[in-house]
Amino acid sequence: MKLITSTEELASACARFATQPFVTVDTEFMRETTYYPKLCLIQIAAPDGSTALVDPLAPEIDLAPFFALMGDERVLKVFHSARQDLEIIWLLGGLLPQPFFDTQVAAMVCGYGNSVSYEQLVNDVAKAKIDKSSRFTDWSRRPLSDAQLSYALSDVTHLIKVYETLGRELVATDRGAWLDEEMAVLTSPDTYRADPDQAWKRLSSRMRKAREIAVLMEVAAWREREAQTRNVPRGRILKDEAVIDLATSAPRSVEALGRLRTIPAGFERSRTGADILAAVERGLSRDPGTVPLPERGRARSGGNGALVELLKVLLKAVCEEERVAPKIIATVDDLEALAEDDAADVPVLHGWRRGLFGEKALALKAGRLALSAEGGRVVVRELPQEG
Repeated sequence: MKLITSTEELASACARFATQPFVTVDTEFMRETTYYPKLCLIQIAAPDGSTALVDPLAPEIDLAPFFALMGDERVLKVFHSARQDLEIIWLLGGLLPQPFFDTQVAAMVCGYGNSVSYEQLVNDVAKAKIDKSSRFTDWSRRPLSDAQLSYALSDVTHLIKVYETLGRELVATDRGAWLDEEMAVLTSPDTYRADPDQAWKRLSSRMRKAREIAVLMEVAAWREREAQTRNVPRGRILKDEAVIDLATSAPRSVEALGRLRTIPAGFERSRTGADILAAVERGLSRDPGTVPLPERGRARSGGNGALVELLKVLLKAVCEEERVAPKIIATVDDLEALAEDDAADVPVLHGWRRGLFGEKALALKAGRLALSAEGGRVVVRELPQEG
């Protein structure tokens, strides 16, 4: 099995793919030792049987023809669980594939469950089994064996059948438009911009005080910038536990920093220690009134717990009836917001989600719907209204 290792070979392959109505695409990458993913292999297949395995690590290859194919609006690009693949294309090529289709999102709309795996889809739709023996390959090592390359190529060849089947199901159920919102998120550059000033949000659920969050914002932003500059995982700079410890204890001296168990020995007297203390000071100097408290830290009206649980049951019942994954309809945060406010600005009260579930949720809150158990299933019934 041959790898494409030259720009000329890649251009020739992409010219063939450009004549197809769609191509299936996958990438293999490594990021265990880096902040940014290291692209190690590109797999492409088309419905006419054409396939390609591209070696982005080859010294004499320019990926420009591949990125041109990704931007060719005449050819649909099909991925499964595309977020990380699209991130790599965005980082290296400065573009996002258009037009684009994610079979994992489509599978949720078609009732295959939340975040269905590629392996399960291939089993259910393509009636094929995937050889797992090469799953944990170090894709950066060369040479790659025929078994490894065959495993990688199967990710895109089976995807042809998966896409064609899901496409027919979407047409039959008239749910194609349901994917638009999810696809728009995946093809927005904002999804892949790692803004250091937003890094604190990953850890903010454990914080309640404005002072702690202010320090967290500065320390997390410093760590993110360091990780990006050095191209190493953020945990190599400072573990999450250490960032949280710094936010809650806010050390203001070398001695106080050195007493924290989560800070590696010697850090306190290094340049890193000085940078950490400076970040802590920047956090403490923030006006607490301007610190954005995380949603979970804001007080919510009490007494809605039982209602939220009822809405969860309703959501599950509706999704079972309509054969759609709950995850694509509403999150727990959406349900909590809806329990508090009939006019909450959440996706479930807009567009197709409102017609599918939102109106029923409002009717349940207003006492116009009832939930009952029949034959081991939850049944949704409209209640007769007086007058």
